Order: sequence, then structure tokens, then C-alpha cells
Amino acid sequence: MNVSIAILAAGKGTRMKSPLPKVLHKISGKPMIYHIIKEAKKITDDITLILYHEAEKVRESIEKYFENINFVIQDLENYPGTGGALRDIEFRHNRILVLNGDMPLITKEEMEKFFETDADIVMSVIKLQNPSGYGRVVIRDGEVEKIVEEKDANKDTKRIKEVNAGVYLFKKDILKKFLPKISNDNAQKEYYLTDIISLAKDEGYSIKPLFVKEEDFKGVNSKADLSHAEEIMQERIKTRWMKEGVIMHLPKTIFIEEGVKFEGECEIESGVVIKGDTHICKSIVFANSVIEDSKIKYSTIGPMARIRPGSDIEDSHIGNFVEVKKSVLKGVKAGHLSYLGDSEIDEGSNIGAGTITCNYDGKAKYKTIIGKNVFVGSDTQLIAPVKIEDDVIIAAGSTVTKDVKKGSLAISRTPLKTVENFFYKFFGKGK
Repeated sequence: MNVSIAILAAGKGTRMKSPLPKVLHKISGKPMIYHIIKEAKKITDDITLILYHEAEKVRESIEKYFENINFVIQDLENYPGTGGALRDIEFRHNRILVLNGDMPLITKEEMEKFFETDADIVMSVIKLQNPSGYGRVVIRDGEVEKIVEEKDANKDTKRIKEVNAGVYLFKKDILKKFLPKISNDNAQKEYYLTDIISLAKDEGYSIKPLFVKEEDFKGVNSKADLSHAEEIMQERIKTRWMKEGVIMHLPKTIFIEEGVKFEGECEIESGVVIKGDTHICKSIVFANSVIEDSKIKYSTIGPMARIRPGSDIEDSHIGNFVEVKKSVLKGVKAGHLSYLGDSEIDEGSNIGAGTITCNYDGKAKYKTIIGKNVFVGSDTQLIAPVKIEDDVIIAAGSTVTKDVKKGSLAISRTPLKTVENFFYKFFGKGK
């Protein structure tokens, strides 16, 4: 599309009360600026991100996800404000859509509405039932007449419910002509992009309002705003996957990050958290389980299981209070109360309750390899590095410190010793 997109992201975001730059606060697992760029990328390949506060940190974060982003550092000392942000930037295309870096809920579909008219300026407008605190947009005969700040508004103007949503589409010539003309003669000593509206209007340029929904253009200025935006984003993510055929029980209790993928008919019970680069195929995740950066295929997980990053689980049952980390499990049953870390376990193997792969010696991690049709008894410790070949039985309560050959029984127990009548002697009671 013949349009450039500029994203204003230079501010400190002091109301967030955080050392982290505002645009890097996460919504559904990704920085809020990520969501904006992802949608902008669907429209154009000419995206400019205007930065200042913690610019290098923001840039490093963005470059993890996207390529070919133009980064510009705003001259905040000499030209602060939204109008100063766009000075001296050469855009590739003849129309420039200006977005704010704290609007993570804006979508491609909403952006495209700006291009449906050939006006010189298109300005986003929200109609609020309670516009108190906002500048009012005066509209006459379908054109924006002016913007009046609330402190300058009379009683009649204050009755206006239309307010500025903060997103604009400009023709390139408009910016070139009027950016040098805007002044910082105001209380904040900043250059405001909104001043172009009155300048352009005075010279007879067409300025069309575009009425938008508050939800899509919601700005995030505080932790409360962040939480509200995440609720909306979660609703969108889960609705999308349910439309694709995923069954969700009490979806409001489920958390699914951006980037999670489902394939086929999956079922997700209440209280489940699924994060990162996780791919789930034709599986059931029972209540209150957590899955991070893992692949789950034709399996059941939980309830109350934890699948940590780097796990690849196929045709398996991972039961309650089982934790799996960086392991490949194929055709495995681990019913309850086990830790399987840095392991490879093959089909037909059963992991008894209380089994632990002891993979860390305080300095390094080591691998446990378990073959096919292995029965691991309850309360077993597998001291890595260790290899258990096919068709092995490991007796309950064993500590396995060396490899076990195919077809063997491995047993490691201290002989049971009993002392008759010790109870009575210890407590001084007669038999």
C-alpha cells in the first residue's frame, strides 16, 4: 500500500512508575510496541519508529521480532512534543499514518479505514459519554473545524462529546509545509502535531474526521490501563482460537500469550496458562496447568502440570504435579508427582510417582535417556548422566547411578532392619 507509518515512542511514560520504557511493557507476552508493529507490517514496508528515552533498549527489543524498521532519535532537547517528533524525517510514500506507541490494540482493519477518503488530513475521533478532561473536536458539515482544549472551552464547547483519538493520516506535502510553522509558544514549550489542524484549516485544506472505537484506540498510560488492555487482547486471542475450533472451558480464567499456536481440535480447561512459542496439536490441557515454549502433540497434560521451555511431548500422558523441562517424551505415561528434566524417554515407558531425574550437579546439567517399555517404579532417583535401555524394570525406591542394560531389573535398596518391641522401650510403655 502506498503509505508510510510513523510510530511515536519517544516518551518516558512516567505514569507507568517503572524503569522499563513504557512501550516495552508486555501485553499477552509481547511488548506493547510489538503489537502495533505487527499490525502495521500488514499494511506497509515503510515503518519509522521515533525513539528517545532508552532508545537502544527499545531498538534491541524490536529487532528480536522485526526487520527493516527505520529508527529515528527525536531531538527532544530542541524539538520536544509530537510535532517535534516528525521533523526532518523523509518518508518513502505520499501518505503518512501517524500512530502512538502506547496504542497496542489498534488493528490493520482500523488503520485501513483512514485510507478510504482522499482528504488532506484524516483525524481519528472518539465519541465519549463523559469527555471531561479531553480536548474537544469541533466538526461542521463533515469537516474538522478545530480542536479546543478543555481549559479553553466555553460551556457550549464542553457539551461536545467528540474528542481527539490521537491518530492521523497526513499527505506528505502537508507535513512538509506545516511542520516548520508550528510553534512551541505554550505552557509546556512543546511542538504539538494538533497545531497543524488549525494551520491547515486556515488555508482551506480538507480535514475529515474518522470515528473510531475507544477499545481499538485505547492508550496505555498506567498499570491499570495495561491490565485493561491485556484483558481486551486476551479476549481477542481466545476468541480467534475458539473460532478455529479450540474448546475452552471458562475462557476468562485461561491465559494464552501472543504467538501460541493450536492445530486441530484441542481442549483447554480452566486456569490454564500457555506462554511463549508453544504449539499444541490435537491435545487436552487439563485445569491449572502451565505450558511454556513447548510442543504438545496428541497428548494430555495435567491437571496441575508444568511443562517448561524446550519440551517436546507426543502421544503421552503427563499427569498432576508432574514437571517436565527441556525433555523429549514420546508415548510416555507420567501420572503424578515427578520431575523430568533434560531427558529423552521413548514409547511405552511408565514413570512412577515421585520419580526424579537428578540432572544438575551444581555446575552443569546432564541428560537422562530412557528407552522403550521401561517401567520406573515410584520414588526413583535417576542420577544423570545415565542411560536406561529398552525393556528395563527399575524397582521402587531405587537410586540409579549407572547405565542399565536391556531387559534388566535395576534395584537399589538398603535392607530393611526391624527391632522388635522398640516402640514400647522408646516410649516407656508396657506391651
